[in-house]
Amino acid sequence: MTTSVRDKLLTLYAAALEAVEGRNCVRNYLQKHDLTDKPVVLLAMGKAAAAMAAGACEVLGERVIDGLVVTKEGHADMPLPECLTVLEAAHPVPDEHSLKAGQTVIELVSQLPQDSQLLVLTSGGASALVEALPDGIGLSELARLNRWLLGSGLSILAMNRIRQSVSCLKGGKLAGLLKGQAAMNLLISDVPGDDPAFIASGPFYTATEAEIEVNELSDWVMAMQQQAAAVSSPAVLEQAVPHHIVASNRLACEAALACARQHGWPAVYHPELLEADVEEVAVSLLNALDELPPGVHIWGGETTVRLPPEPGRGGRNQHLALVAARQLAGRDDRWLLAAGTDGTDGPTVDAGALVDGGTIQRGEAEGLDATECLARADAGSFLEASGDLLYTGPTGTNVMDLVLAWKAE
Repeated sequence: MTTSVRDKLLTLYAAALEAVEGRNCVRNYLQKHDLTDKPVVLLAMGKAAAAMAAGACEVLGERVIDGLVVTKEGHADMPLPECLTVLEAAHPVPDEHSLKAGQTVIELVSQLPQDSQLLVLTSGGASALVEALPDGIGLSELARLNRWLLGSGLSILAMNRIRQSVSCLKGGKLAGLLKGQAAMNLLISDVPGDDPAFIASGPFYTATEAEIEVNELSDWVMAMQQQAAAVSSPAVLEQAVPHHIVASNRLACEAALACARQHGWPAVYHPELLEADVEEVAVSLLNALDELPPGVHIWGGETTVRLPPEPGRGGRNQHLALVAARQLAGRDDRWLLAAGTDGTDGPTVDAGALVDGGTIQRGEAEGLDATECLARADAGSFLEASGDLLYTGPTGTNVMDLVLAWKAE
């Protein structure tokens, strides 16, 4: 039986996700690296928090005496020890549960027993899931800021720099609450360069000195930053917290490459990260594919997108896939998969899409127009009609996005 190209791409995507799954990565790291003999208090934050916590508890067992897991709604469906408190909050726009989680995290870290050690497990998404605000800034202002950031077209580094500037726990401020206790942070990276200062906005890591260019800030955003600076103090660290990356976008891409080679499928990994405007990236990738050899081509990264005032259904991966589908229309020798590694794309439950030369025809047959859907940031509606959306559910990881393209002979 011949494996279809669509099944091949899905196989590679699954292999990439397995390689960076939080449970596996944390368990593997702790099996190779000993902690001190002190009792462990565990703090897991982010979309992969529950999976990472499960991996830690598999290795540490009863040494874990207390802990907190903060994750996205619907991402905590796995058995965890009773000593761990699990909180769910909203993502990508924070809600009241995010502020409750932030206060609970601050209490956990500031009241850490002196004879214990803190094991922090951090993954992307924690910027929205866990927050504490300076006096004078409330939830409505925080939600407005995050909605603006999501549609701003800014890079994740720039967005997290701005988040740090209005937070009481980001940018190393949580580490400033430690009073000499041993601590270590294991991270799943969802940022270019895997800089701990920007993963989840760096709650246990002081902001890097490198300047991140942030242009076209709205007056009200700058006013919020000034207000926060006037009433909050910068992080003062008594000790540096060791940070270790246990999973990254590169690891996921290399796993897809290894899987392809194991199956005897010709494959190339292109290590340059996808970071530009989503429509520019889509066109560039398809043009580049014309000059590349047959087989599968693997890219990773995170594109940016500017949203209209009232965006429709979709996310950056669905948008990229639909732009690509327009270029592929009528061809029978090209396929493209664009998907998030966390199982979600934008505010949707779909991970992304897998498109081919028939995508546009199938969607149009259902009465939809691709150009109109793209203009409304409503790619998801078109891709649902064409039957090309990908759904995985929570994956237990978050290492930016993957783009897999297949070029036939």
